[in-house]
Amino acid sequence: MSSPQNRDDKDSKERFSRKMSVQEYELIHKDKEDENCLRKYRRQCMQDMHQKLSFGPRYGFVYELESGEQFLETIEKEQKITTIVVHIYEDGVKGCDALNSSLTCLAAEYPMVKFCKIKASNTGAGDRFSSDVLPTLLVYKGGELLSNFISVTEQLAEEFFTGDVESFLNEYGLLPEKEMHVLEQSNMEEDME
Repeated sequence: MSSPQNRDDKDSKERFSRKMSVQEYELIHKDKEDENCLRKYRRQCMQDMHQKLSFGPRYGFVYELESGEQFLETIEKEQKITTIVVHIYEDGVKGCDALNSSLTCLAAEYPMVKFCKIKASNTGAGDRFSSDVLPTLLVYKGGELLSNFISVTEQLAEEFFTGDVESFLNEYGLLPEKEMHVLEQSNMEEDME
């Protein structure tokens, strides 16, 4: 007489050794499809939640200010939660072009920060901004000046890049946390599966 345990072992071996039916195959693949649907749904929920929590305007590029009045209007009329980074520059001054390029990259990485640039000669106070003090960075929030960096390139390496400017601003706590690019990267990886 065979024991119940032997019978169960024999039944399970038979189940594994026989071919899979079409219905069983479809059930297994349906589970994978359900898993993908759930993953996409979770990703969409995370993006929606992130957007709701990321209140405030979004910029993503460097604004060219044409006059002192426009400069003041930008500082005074922007939302109180918005950080504004203003680059005062002049063509032909060492470091100004490199800083403009770096800020263009940072504007894309930090869309909640408003990056602006204005020529010193257009500020209305051009005599205060000689080439000796350029490039200058001013950082505002809520209409208040948070930081003022005169001849900012002296505090960076002779050849500096976006990462150097980002580290410099982060050192003073002037940039918010980056957007959730990690979430977007995982989304792309999941889409490839």
